[in-house]
Amino acid sequence: MVTINASREVSAPLDKVWNIVADVDNEPQYWHGTKTVKNISKSGNTIEREVTIAFKDSKCRQTVVLDPKKSVGITITEGPLKGTKVVTLSPTSGNGTRIDVVWDIKLAGFLGMFTGMVKKHIAEGTEEALERIAKAVE
Repeated sequence: MVTINASREVSAPLDKVWNIVADVDNEPQYWHGTKTVKNISKSGNTIEREVTIAFKDSKCRQTVVLDPKKSVGITITEGPLKGTKVVTLSPTSGNGTRIDVVWDIKLAGFLGMFTGMVKKHIAEGTEEALERIAKAVE
């Protein structure tokens, strides 16, 4: 498994940041590694979906669990990578918000040979997504 951690503090209230992070249908706007999102089912705060990612336009099956104003947990169950991505929000002093992103993933099959390259790509994409989120809320 590969673990990737990224964090960013933004000068915006938690509610405003949550509105963007929890709008998982709009994920491609901020997370450019996600090309399209197609919801399959929704029950309460749990969404089953199919996502096309930038890597060779591959399709991934994901389960998204929203924990309102706390976290968005994504479990990737099918596709070229499997594992989790969790985005956690926490208030900071002065009406700001800290965004923490933790990936815990494994590349399927022969892709394991490219783990280092893929880890670097996902880490850079995560930093860029945090930058786009910050610009949207600040």
